Parts: sequence; structure tokens; C-alpha cells
Amino acid sequence: MQPTKVTKLLTFVVENHSLDQMREAMPFTAALGQEFAHATSYRAVAHPSLPNYLAMTGGSTFGVTDDAPPSSHTTDQPSVFGQALSVGKTAKVYAEGMPGNCAPENSGQYVVKHNPWPYYLSERSSCLQYDVPFPELSKDAAAGRLPNAGMVIPDLCNDAHDCDLSVADDWLRTEIGTVMAGPDWRAGHLAIVVTADEDDHHQDNLVLTAVAHPSLHGAVVTTPLSHYSLARLYSEVVAAAPLGEAAAAPSMATAFGLDLAGR
Repeated sequence: MQPTKVTKLLTFVVENHSLDQMREAMPFTAALGQEFAHATSYRAVAHPSLPNYLAMTGGSTFGVTDDAPPSSHTTDQPSVFGQALSVGKTAKVYAEGMPGNCAPENSGQYVVKHNPWPYYLSERSSCLQYDVPFPELSKDAAAGRLPNAGMVIPDLCNDAHDCDLSVADDWLRTEIGTVMAGPDWRAGHLAIVVTADEDDHHQDNLVLTAVAHPSLHGAVVTTPLSHYSLARLYSEVVAAAPLGEAAAAPSMATAFGLDLAGR
């Protein structure tokens, strides 16, 4: 039997904690990496949050050095989500606490600096359609409708920005469990990444990054990786050319041994 190829990627992002902090205070997330695969040398590319989310999704920080909203910063360059749609694949971002699709301003526990798609000005119409409030995740997971390029953005508590890492870990246990109960995971088409946008200046931006797929069994990846590598993985999953700095970044697909449909 031919091994199942990865056709879908879903990334969960937590906030502002280093590799050691996450390993010590997030037992579920650490165990996920131990069971499937984890990287020991994966780094964020900047401080504060926003440039890291842009790096993950566009292969560049686009010169952004702060957390200002889209009213201050936009780019005409493509995102990995827009790129997926342009090659006939699907894309979706699930943002917890977001009051409506592609919300460009903060609201309660939702902050736009953690939701990168609204910053891609030329993709506004796609963002308005596919950058959605969080409850759609469980529906799409159950129906086998998870996107080829997907991202999950917890709110300010569940991402450990304002609450303890244990809160984020429990939230991930529940939500990743929901995703793993769905047909995309069971069929082997879905790979899941858990990473952090940045550390808290204590470990040179080294963050815990776990990769889960049924083909992975306790892999430890020492290759130096970064958010540009994650942007490259998105493009590789949808069989498109990596964007910006991602083109020169080490391949996560190669490092983790993921078998992609587009390779």
C-alpha cells in the first residue's frame, strides 16, 4: 500500500514562551512532540508578535517591527493562504473570539496582531470569506473539510499571552483532540504543527515546535528551522513555490520526513 501523502496543514500558535518554558509547563504539547516529532532548533524570527505571524504566512516580515493593526500596515504581497487559493486549493484561518470574518480591529480577547490574513491587502475578499470565527473549526474537522492551508489562532487567554501555559495546554488538548477525531487526520492527509510566535527574550527566540502526523513516531529534528521554514511548508503542501525568505529556508517537509502530494 502506498503511504498516505500530506495534503493539508493546520498550525496552532501560542504566545511568548520559550522552548524550555513550554516543555516544562505544557505536558500535553510536549508529549505530542515526543509521540510524533519535535524540533530542537526552531526559532522565531523577530519581536514582537506581528512580524512573526507575517513571516509564517508570507515568508517576510515586510519591514514590520511593531504590533500595529492593518490600518497602519498592509502588504500587496501574497500570503500562503492566498497562494493556496490561487492554485485551486483551500485555505482557512480560525480565530477565537473574532466578532466576524477577517476582523481588522481588536475586540475583547481577540487581537488582530495574531491574525495575519487581514494584513494582506490584495487578498481582502478571500480573507472576508475564509478568515472565520473559531467555532467553524470543529464543524470542518468533523466533516473532513479542513483546509489545505489552515491556521488556528486562540484568544489572548488560551494562547498563554494573558493566562498560564497550563491553560493553553489544556485548550490545545481539547482542540487538537477534536481535530484528530475527524476524517482528515484519520485518513492521514492532515499534518498538525504547534509552535509559538516568539519567546519572551529568555532563550534567543527558541520555541517549542511539535509536528504531528500518523507517519511520525518519536522523531527528533535538529535541523535549524524558523518561521520561514513553516511558510515554506505551507507552499510545499499546496505544490507552489515558497514565498520570499521561505525559498531559502530549510524545508520542514524534508527535516521531518513528511511525504507531500506536491513533491
